[in-house]
Amino acid sequence: MLASNHKRILRNTAMLYMRMLLAMAVGLYTSRVVLEVLGIEDFGTYHVVAGFVALLGFMQGAMTTATQRYFAFDLGQNEGSNLRSLFNTSLQIHALMAMCIALLAETAGYWFVSTQLTIPPDRLDAALTAYHLSIAAFAVSVMTVPLTAMLMANERMGLFALMSMTDVLLKLVAVLLLSYLASDKLSTYAALLLGVALISFSGYLLINHTLFPAVRLQWGWDGERFRSMLGFTAWSTWGNLAAAMSGHGNNVLLNIFFGPAVNAGRSIASQANGALNQFVSNVQAAINPQIIKQYAAGQHQQMHELVQKASKYNFFLLLTLAMPVLLYTEQLLGIWLAAPPEYAAVFLRLTIIASLIESLSRPMMTLAQATGKIRLYQTVVGGLLLCNVPLSFLALTIWQKPTLVLWTSIIFEATALFARLIILRRLTGMAVVRYLKLTISRVIMVSSTAGTINYLMVFESASGLTLFLGLLINVTSTIITIYLLGLDNLEKKYLSKITTKSCRKFFNFSTN
Repeated sequence: MLASNHKRILRNTAMLYMRMLLAMAVGLYTSRVVLEVLGIEDFGTYHVVAGFVALLGFMQGAMTTATQRYFAFDLGQNEGSNLRSLFNTSLQIHALMAMCIALLAETAGYWFVSTQLTIPPDRLDAALTAYHLSIAAFAVSVMTVPLTAMLMANERMGLFALMSMTDVLLKLVAVLLLSYLASDKLSTYAALLLGVALISFSGYLLINHTLFPAVRLQWGWDGERFRSMLGFTAWSTWGNLAAAMSGHGNNVLLNIFFGPAVNAGRSIASQANGALNQFVSNVQAAINPQIIKQYAAGQHQQMHELVQKASKYNFFLLLTLAMPVLLYTEQLLGIWLAAPPEYAAVFLRLTIIASLIESLSRPMMTLAQATGKIRLYQTVVGGLLLCNVPLSFLALTIWQKPTLVLWTSIIFEATALFARLIILRRLTGMAVVRYLKLTISRVIMVSSTAGTINYLMVFESASGLTLFLGLLINVTSTIITIYLLGLDNLEKKYLSKITTKSCRKFFNFSTN
């Protein structure tokens, strides 16, 4: 990450962090308010219903990947000369996709939700209303994808962060309004989120239309581009279906075996873990365009180095934030929520472990997408992840323990990581041994050392000032361990240079 273009990555990451901090703070607060207003049963019901809509929309993730890849690749290879055609083709595919998802959700999906999910009979009508509204909101979000992809490919992270923060604030307003509305809270909450989705789409459309000449509706049909993007999407769909089944499919299994109360615990764990992962997602979002553009320009050595270092930095960043949560889970959940749902603590710990493993894979996912040759990658990796649900079903049938779905996720995430390495060696010539030596070995050394040290320094029954001190010690010791064991000499020098420069700027600003 020491090349000249990494200043842009750092600047874009800083923009995304501003957005993330607001999103995390508002998201944690709104989760608490929604849990209090809806109650545990309605809260769990909404998330399993909305999660099922997201499961049906696995194709959106595939098209998002394809859109961002094609936009960034064209900017890296052709300086954006084909962006208008690519944008219009993408818009046509997304419109078709939104209609297909809505049709599938309102037929087969409606039958499954109304007959197979465990929903209290007196709440079924409200749950189905929320389901219809969630489908509409999801269709709007599908149409927003080409607009967000255009901002990301052009590395306009400041505007993306601004729009994201606006979306977060609108959702906060929706939650605050929910407390004062006398109608059914569950269906009203879904209606308010649909309104937020429509406003966000309008804002993205206005910004893109103003900034980029490529964002212009153009009648016509580019069959070759359509087939190319659709072919890429077809194989990406397999991987995204596997990821969706791995997450939302297991949520459906928990609902069938244990009911919505356990879904509430899983939802809380997912939201807390999602807040932690926003830090990693912001770094990865800033790096993704560079990986694709370097591949398009044939700069493979720099690209492999960027992927290797990004994997390591993703893990270290998430570890720094996750370590105190892993060791003080109950105390932190108690501060966040007045009465955390059952299994929330153990679900959160296991979800974080799976996310730590997955954080290593994120740059490799982008590299595989950059090549455009994803048939083998998606077949193998998608097949591995898709095995998660049937094996979770078998484990639940035998042992009846909710945590088993998380343990299977951890196993398959680790297996998929090494499968990605082997496939990328074939696709791009990536050196597996070098990756294991410079990334995996340092990750294992840092996590085992920091975990042992922090476990020995945990304050039992910590609260108030004691808890704050424990968290501070935990984060500090993890950062020191990363610096001493996780970074090479060149990285240490670069970090010292950046830190010294930042401190000087801050000191000069304070004295003026």
